[in-house]
Amino acid sequence: MGLSKTIWATPTEYLRHHSPDHPVLFFSPAILQATARRFIKGFPGLVTYAVKSNPDETVLANLVAAGVKGFDVASPVEMDTIARIAPGAHLHYNNPVRSRSEIRHAVAMGVASYSVDSHSELVKLGELVPANGVEISVRFTLPVEGAAYNFGAKFGASVEKAVDLLTLTEQLGFTPSLTFHPGTQCTDPRAWDSYIRAAADIAKAAGVKIARLNVGGGFPSHRLNEVMPQLEATFDLIARVTKEAFGPDAPKLVCEPGRGLVAESYSLATRVKAIRDDAHVFLNDGVYGALSELHLVGVIDRIGVFGPFATPRTGTSVMRTVFGPTCDSLDKLPSDLAFPADMEEEDHVMFYGMGAYSVATATKFNGFGQITLETVQTHR
Repeated sequence: MGLSKTIWATPTEYLRHHSPDHPVLFFSPAILQATARRFIKGFPGLVTYAVKSNPDETVLANLVAAGVKGFDVASPVEMDTIARIAPGAHLHYNNPVRSRSEIRHAVAMGVASYSVDSHSELVKLGELVPANGVEISVRFTLPVEGAAYNFGAKFGASVEKAVDLLTLTEQLGFTPSLTFHPGTQCTDPRAWDSYIRAAADIAKAAGVKIARLNVGGGFPSHRLNEVMPQLEATFDLIARVTKEAFGPDAPKLVCEPGRGLVAESYSLATRVKAIRDDAHVFLNDGVYGALSELHLVGVIDRIGVFGPFATPRTGTSVMRTVFGPTCDSLDKLPSDLAFPADMEEEDHVMFYGMGAYSVATATKFNGFGQITLETVQTHR
């Protein structure tokens, strides 16, 4: 997928000039930079970007231009990419399980912040990473609240184990910190409250003054028309609860948004292949393409339907089941969507807020997945 040099005003302007049979992703650098500045202005600490959510180099360059100075990298490839695009940026290696060769690569790259959630991985870091000035953040988990799915199913120590790991981190000479991930797509700011208070309890039980608290990702994108993300309220809650829980020992704060930072900067144009018996809509993209994460996180209902020459369809809403183009029966959106009753085959369906994971996880399964990228000023 190569980004076009032509800059269109909106996706509909592009559709008026073209009638693509393949899916098209539209990227707005202006929206991405505005979102990044919103995080930098509102979050009470260091904003780092989770590269995995969209590693496109144009995205990364625009984040740097907007003022992002830190990146959450989960692999040597991501480290090398950031080192090339943003020399001197803070690299946080917060994938808590790493091979020895990956750790050696990180040391050679000058990575000075790691996370752990197990004794074995902490011992491994102690053997391979010089402790002087290096931060290790102990990652812990709680029962998930208010998230689309639970990150704690794979990573995160219990509170009791986190106390032991934090104690050992300090004993090994590393700079002790704590980190958590409240879960993806947290639309309720209160998801952070219990985690921050638990972090204070862990530090107190270990008798360790932590240098930083990484409050993770989980910051939501705007996926449903009726559910608006409460970013500023979340930032305010994080600042207030950290002060309440830690008092004069309050650590510096870090966050690592991915979806919440990049999602709004992309939209996706798909085409209607068929409308089967007025009940099922078949699109030319689905869960093996740019819509890959919808079966995990839930459907996006922020859509628009456009007929010939990008004319909006405005008929009465009709709920229909949506399938992708492959012959796999799993290629189906997780819930029905409301489409205009006057929608026809070969219309274009636009999905808004598609910047997270669409580029990173799309495949060409079954011969589909030819997605092109176009640049736009804005999406509407």
